[in-house]
Amino acid sequence: MTRNGSRTARRTSLLHWIAVHALGLAAALFFVLPFVFIFLTSLMSDSQALTRDLWPDTWAWGNYPKVLDTPGFPTWWRNTLLYAGLGTVLTVLSSVPVAYALAKFRFWGRNLSLMLVISTMMLPPQVVIVPMYLFWAKELQLSGTLWPLIIPLAFGDAFSIFLLRQFLLTIPDEYLDAARVDGCGEFRTLVRVVLPMAKPGVAAVALFQFFYCWNDYFGPQIYASENPAAWTLSYGLESFKGAHHTDWNLTMAATLLVMAPVIVVFFFAQKAFVEGVTLTGVKG
Repeated sequence: MTRNGSRTARRTSLLHWIAVHALGLAAALFFVLPFVFIFLTSLMSDSQALTRDLWPDTWAWGNYPKVLDTPGFPTWWRNTLLYAGLGTVLTVLSSVPVAYALAKFRFWGRNLSLMLVISTMMLPPQVVIVPMYLFWAKELQLSGTLWPLIIPLAFGDAFSIFLLRQFLLTIPDEYLDAARVDGCGEFRTLVRVVLPMAKPGVAAVALFQFFYCWNDYFGPQIYASENPAAWTLSYGLESFKGAHHTDWNLTMAATLLVMAPVIVVFFFAQKAFVEGVTLTGVKG
């Protein structure tokens, strides 16, 4: 093949690749550009932020230390990590046994139990927030803390149970029967046989719950708003924005710091997350 022919072939291959991936590239730019805008704005000076300039005149890296030095910011980090971490662990520990029972046990009323679990997802939390707040605040005296948000997760989560149940249906019953023949009880079968095979599903549930707790604004606003020492990043960021409503560079820097851990967690766990969501509902 001549040199001109080789160039033409490469150009044709490149054009074909662009044509095939054009929609994906457009969608990628649509989602990435807001993050680029936030990042560039966070490195601008006060006078340049939100002007016609799209590129910083001077790279103000000092905006990030200013945000981190804000009174209360380390406390918001600690509370958010406690809420997201402990909430995720409790959700997984409480939802896995229920999902295992609904997926692999044969008992009267199993389908009815599943329908009851699913029906709870149709009830908006705002409907029951008044009696729940009165219970936690008046009866248990836990208002001004995050415990009213964390403790209920120890009793399972409807969406997590449903997602795990659908994933466990993809595990053939023969593996469980073999374990029982070898003398394993149900708990040991769950821990030694089912959970290693259900890692993608468990990872998907854990990530969903972690993201929900990390971004939760409604819950901390209801239960922890009266106590600044119990604020999370989502609620504290609103207070930070109110105090720096003209300092958009600092607001963007704070927003990026709040988003960064979630992006990092998803980046390293996306393979297990995608696999868990993809296999859910595909019975093997």
